[in-house]
Amino acid sequence: MPLLDIDFSAQAYTISTWILPILLAITLHEAAHGIIAWSYGDDTAYKLGRVTLNPLKHVDPFGTIVLPILLYISPLPFVFGYAKPVPVAFHRLRKPRRDMVYVAAAGPLSNLILAVLSALLFHPAGLFPDPAAEWLRQMLLNSIFLNLILAVLNLLPLPPLDGGRIAVGVLPLSLAVPLAKMERYGLILLIAAFFLLPYAGRAFGANLSFFDLVIRTPVMWLMPFFTWLAGLS
Repeated sequence: MPLLDIDFSAQAYTISTWILPILLAITLHEAAHGIIAWSYGDDTAYKLGRVTLNPLKHVDPFGTIVLPILLYISPLPFVFGYAKPVPVAFHRLRKPRRDMVYVAAAGPLSNLILAVLSALLFHPAGLFPDPAAEWLRQMLLNSIFLNLILAVLNLLPLPPLDGGRIAVGVLPLSLAVPLAKMERYGLILLIAAFFLLPYAGRAFGANLSFFDLVIRTPVMWLMPFFTWLAGLS
């Protein structure tokens, strides 16, 4: 797209409706991991100052800022990013395998709670005068969508995602051990799935978008409940 064709005011408006949802989603997600780990005996995150609602403690300069901006201005149909992972010494938990499940599940659960709160806040948002009310509604819609995406993405059973760690904690050891060994390659596999599968699909004339097939489908299945909660048709 030529630079002169860009409507900068519209772009700034759109970005402004995403900033707070992104900061809250990543902050509460990572803080939830640290809080639950601390409550089950591991104070690693607490000592490093990661049990906090200060977003600056959880922001990864590349993963949270640079990468999403590059994808936003690219022709790709999705935005991807990540926060700085909260360090957890699983061996310090009281019952490592069981407690690892609780620590991992806390992140996606925090995103689902944020999605519910965003839907409920739709009702008082209408009390503000326009255009503030319209901006608030758009921000809350973005928050619902973003938090559902993060919850679904993080529940995928692939270490180091939360779903992978939940799977390691609940599967028999014969399956949990080889799955845990995949953690060093998990992020590489995930990025490859996001970026390479769509291009491979185009070569075969098929939709192999990882986002569309694996994430968008369950998110859109969940959306009617949240739009109902928000009082939307």
